[in-house]
Order: sequence, then C-alpha cells, then structure tokens
Amino acid sequence: MNRKHTLIAAAVFLICSAIAIFFGTGCTKKAAYKDGTWTGTGNGRNGDITVEVTVSGGKIVSGKVLKEEETDFAKPAIQKIIDLAVKTQKVSGLDVVAGATITSNATMEALQNAIAVSNGTAAAKTSSVEDASCDIVIIGAGGAGLSAATEAAGKGAKVIVVEKMAIAGGNTNASTGGLNASETSVQKKLGIEDSNEQYYQDTMKGGYNLNDSDLVRNMVEKSAETVDWLISLGADLSDVGKMAGSTNKRTHRPQGGSAIGAHLVPVLKKAAEDAGAELRFNAKVTDIIEENGKPAGVKVSTADGDYKITAKAVIIATGGFGANNEMVVKYKPELAGFGTTNHKGATGDAFAWIEKFNAALVQMEQIQTHPTVVPSNGFMITEAVRGNGAIMVNHDGKRFGNEMATRDVMSKDILAQTGKTAYLLFDQGVRESLKAIEGYVKQGLLTQDDTLAGLAAKLNMNAETLEASVKTYNDYQASGNGDKDFGRKASEMPRAIATGPFYAVEVGPAVHHTMGGIKINTNAEVLNASDAVIPGLYAAGEVTGGVHGGNRLGGNAVADICIYGKIAADSALAYIK
Repeated sequence: MNRKHTLIAAAVFLICSAIAIFFGTGCTKKAAYKDGTWTGTGNGRNGDITVEVTVSGGKIVSGKVLKEEETDFAKPAIQKIIDLAVKTQKVSGLDVVAGATITSNATMEALQNAIAVSNGTAAAKTSSVEDASCDIVIIGAGGAGLSAATEAAGKGAKVIVVEKMAIAGGNTNASTGGLNASETSVQKKLGIEDSNEQYYQDTMKGGYNLNDSDLVRNMVEKSAETVDWLISLGADLSDVGKMAGSTNKRTHRPQGGSAIGAHLVPVLKKAAEDAGAELRFNAKVTDIIEENGKPAGVKVSTADGDYKITAKAVIIATGGFGANNEMVVKYKPELAGFGTTNHKGATGDAFAWIEKFNAALVQMEQIQTHPTVVPSNGFMITEAVRGNGAIMVNHDGKRFGNEMATRDVMSKDILAQTGKTAYLLFDQGVRESLKAIEGYVKQGLLTQDDTLAGLAAKLNMNAETLEASVKTYNDYQASGNGDKDFGRKASEMPRAIATGPFYAVEVGPAVHHTMGGIKINTNAEVLNASDAVIPGLYAAGEVTGGVHGGNRLGGNAVADICIYGKIAADSALAYIK
C-alpha cells in the first residue's frame, strides 16, 4: 500500500471512529449483547445497587434487582430503569426517574457493568489499602467537603477526600430549596433589593439570637462572593426565591426553581476532581491520628483492608447526626420515634474522634425538624412550595397557622393537629411556578382534582370548610394587606389558589438538621474547651455548631457548607504553608 492509500485508509478509520463515538455505533452493524445471565453493580444513594440481566438472542429480555439499600421513595426507580432498558435495549442515556436521579444513574451504572462483564471487559474493583500521605485530608464528600477540596486543590495542595458512602453529596444531595446570599450579582441583575445587614438580622432572629453572631456575620459577608465562585465553577444560580424567615428574596437556585442539591453536587464533584483532588469512596474514617496534641492524619477502613493517611492538616466535613436516632434522643428526648430526612450515613461519627483533642461542642440539643415531610416515605417537600404560594390545611380543611413561619413553629403547629399531620395545598399556578413540583407529580405523591370539592372528597375532608378556607386566603391575597388570621405577609402571598387542577400532599415533621456540633471560629478552626485553636484541625458544614442557633432558616445550610468549606480550605492552606 502506498502513502496515498495509507492516508486514505487512516482517514476512513478516523471518520468511522468519530461516527462511533458520536452516534454510539461504528461503520458496521452494532453488535448484539452476549447471551447469558449477567450481574453488575452501581453506587446508589445509600449503598450498592446490584442487578441481574438476562440476554437471549442478543437482546436484553429481563432484569431484576438483587441488592439495594435505597429509600422507599427511590426503590421503584430501580425497576423502572431496568424495564426501560429492556424496552429500549439501551443500558445508558435513559431518562432518569424524577426525584430519584442518583438511584436512576446508579441503576444504569449497574446495567452497564453487567454488560461489560458479558463482554469480558469489566475490571475487578479494588481499593488501595496502602498507607498514603497528602497535604490536607478531608473527611466527607458532601457539600462542605467538596467545596473545601475544590478550593484547596485548586490552590496547589495535594488533597485526599475520604467518604464512607459509595457516592458524593451526603445530605446535600437531597437539598431542594437553594442557597441564601445577599447583595449578589444575581439579585442585582433581577432587580431584587437586599442587604447584608437584613440577611444577618433575619438569620439571628430566625435562630432566636442563639447563633454565634461572628459566624453569622462572616457567612453573610462572604455569601455574595461565594455565589460568584460557584457560578464560575458551572453552577446555575440564576433563579432567586424566598424562603420562610427571609425578609427579601435571597434563595439562589437553578432556573425555574429546580432542586439545588441534585445540581450542585455534580458541579462541585467535577470541580474538585478537575482541580486535582483525589476522592475515595466506600472508605470509612475510624479515627483522627494525633501527634503532640495535633492531628496528623486519619485511620481508614475499607472492605479490602485498613490503612492510614498522614496529612499536615485535617478538615472534618462529615455532616450531622440526624440519622442516629439514639444520639438525637440523647440530646433531645422529645424526638424519640421521629422519622428523619437524613441519609443513613449522617451518624455523628466525628464527635468521638475529637475527644482526644478536648474539642468543644456547642448547642447539641438544637435539632431542627422539617415540617413538610411525607410520612409514608420520608420524602421532603421543599419549603419553596409554600414560598411560591401554597397553604396548609388540617384534616378538617382549615388553615391553622402562618405557612411562612419558621420551621420549628410550623412543625409545632402541625403536631397540634389531629393525626399530627396536615395537607400542603396548592393549584396549577403554583405548580407551574416551581420545577421541583414536577418530581412530586411523577412520583405519585400528590392527590389532585379539577375542583376543590373533588379534592376534598378524595381526602375525606369537608368540602365546604376547605372551599371557605381557600376563599378567605384568596381574599386576603387580593387585598394586598396580608393575612389577618395568621400574619402571613402580603409579600409572602404571591398568588391566589384559584386555577385547577388543585393538589394536596399529606405532610408532617421529621428530624432534618442538627444545628449543634463542633465549635469553630470564623476561620473554621476547631476550638478546644478553653476556646483555644487546635492547630491543624478544621471543620465545616453540619458537623459544626453555632451558625444557626435555635432554628435554621431554609437556604442557610447550603450557604453554610459552601462558605465555611471554602474558608476551612483557605485556613488549612495558610497553616501548612
């Protein structure tokens, strides 16, 4: 073959390869799947998802779940994805199930791995059990840990992030409302007037002035620059809404009001990895190594063995203890028997590790319940639904409180109703104003009817009472003077409930956020019982205490984790240099 023919052949090969990459096929007919029964595993929200796929005649004919640890809400998504794979003969690129994105993607990962096994291309998963070293080790790959990893690695540090769960995100994955920030570029673009001072006052008032004022002031003043930082990483924070307890619209979220967590976690994970941070999953920290009163690394346990990571600084970003009922009840006995919105890894492991450093804890009894959680499955309905105009009625169809009251007040009001639950009620106008609601619709969480009377019948509720409650609310909304019965402000009543279909979902309180934790200063440095800094030890996010005081405002958790995660990284960088 001469040079000309060689170049032509090479060109044809490259064109075929490009077509194969772009369209998922080559210049020849797509190969069929290999007959047999194959098993694959993917990383779900709460652990591994293992599926079995049967191939006959080159086609996927059936599939089933062999193992999973997902929530009751997310479980149906696994079989839906498997059924879709059988229908389409695809194991990737399938439409995710709304509200169960992580579980859907994990199921696709399991399907892909099963097919890879059939082709003999799957590599056995192994994790290193050799000791390692780095500049900064970060415990936890939630929002705080990923923010810290992105910042530290981006500024040149060698960073290892150790996460005991199979995936990144922790409780941040389930965050729906958004990120509170004031005086931001986004607010200014949208013509929203707000101030750092008002944000500070709202947060202190919402926390009953039990907050550490220095931590709050620091968070507020760094909130605008953090929004710009996240946008620079690829986050969409172009929509700004209002949450309970906020005077002005300051809750930044993706366009249309989509859930913040499912969007932000992938952005931060990619940013951390692109910056050079090493993320290790299914790796449980069992202790922090201490040398001469300072942290010197961590001990790690995995399914393949145990090892140590030595480091110059340690950042604790493990999240709270909302999934540890024993610990919750220890600090707040009246929450015995409550459900939780927390993922199963939120067990408060870090508090035992820091005893050797005499680290201080603050406000451990301050544990927040979220008022709108679906009792049957623990799925949280975002506060933004109320912010966009929904109301609450009891089982008799009566309003009973200010829907925009803080979470603790709303929870108390619901528990005072018959059955200790209530109904969140809204119309088509509210639905169209908030994309997050579409996930509730697709998951079958909502009861709906074209008329209020029809909805009342389906809920076994007095229709006349419900209609009267809605009419009174609508009259107040139309007056522009606010709600005279329960004090809901006119600015918190953006629309009437008047356009069918009408929707309702039963909700009640569940343990949501542990506001107490490790005591830190504004540099995210961990303090001991004498309020002295423990050199080289930092903490950020829900594992810390003091930011939220006696009640956390919706939107402040995402602000807290991103802002103090970034601060912890900068402080650790300054320390090791």
